[in-house]
Amino acid sequence: MTGAVPDPLPGWLTGARRICVLTGAGVSTDSGIPDYRGPNGVWTRDPDAEKLVTLSYYLADPEIRRRAWRMRDELQVGDVRPNAAHEALAELERQGRLRGLVTQNVDGLHQAAGSSAERVLEIHGTVHEVECLSCHDRTTMASALERVHAGEPDPACSLCGGILKSATVSFGQELDERVVAAATAAAADCDVFLAVGTSLQVWPAAGLVEVAASHGARVVIVNAEPTPYDGIADLVVREPIGTALPRLLAAAV
Repeated sequence: MTGAVPDPLPGWLTGARRICVLTGAGVSTDSGIPDYRGPNGVWTRDPDAEKLVTLSYYLADPEIRRRAWRMRDELQVGDVRPNAAHEALAELERQGRLRGLVTQNVDGLHQAAGSSAERVLEIHGTVHEVECLSCHDRTTMASALERVHAGEPDPACSLCGGILKSATVSFGQELDERVVAAATAAAADCDVFLAVGTSLQVWPAAGLVEVAASHGARVVIVNAEPTPYDGIADLVVREPIGTALPRLLAAAV
């Protein structure tokens, strides 16, 4: 079924008690954070920007690193707050019906909305910390940006002098196996798998849909554009996420 949020909602959704959610960039666009692959996405408008989050370019080219630090600084500007979609997912956890919240986002807005750190699995890391690629020491993004403002366009690790990068997973960089294992376990142990605001083109996150479906879960996809997994979904919703997701979740008590 593809289209608007059905009224009434199907019984298998209203009766779900173990919902695993996968969120992508589309969940945060209403908070003012642009997505990447949509019609107006960051990489659609500037394909060269993808180099800033590709590990090989980042390691090899100081200018790429300087551009990346300027981008990080620009993304800190403004008062970014959780939106209705984040809040609906936090409410789902309060109801005791959230099996796991896997996110491809690095913005921390799920936690800011009230989702617990134990339930949120940040499969691509977090933008709120920086990590040394040599000694793996971690500090806050705020402290690193203070150094940029003080005149260090490409700040090095203060402990070993190594290259600093945001604690996000770049292209060509390995994911945290523990986070991936926890996400896979949540997908395998749910009665409904809900993919929201994700193009489902990046692995291993996209593969969680198949994990859930193969273990008997119903699949719901809420996304503005078609995804490769629409064909196996039990419900596909094309309405705006900020209104569709709260409606989907509010009816199930």
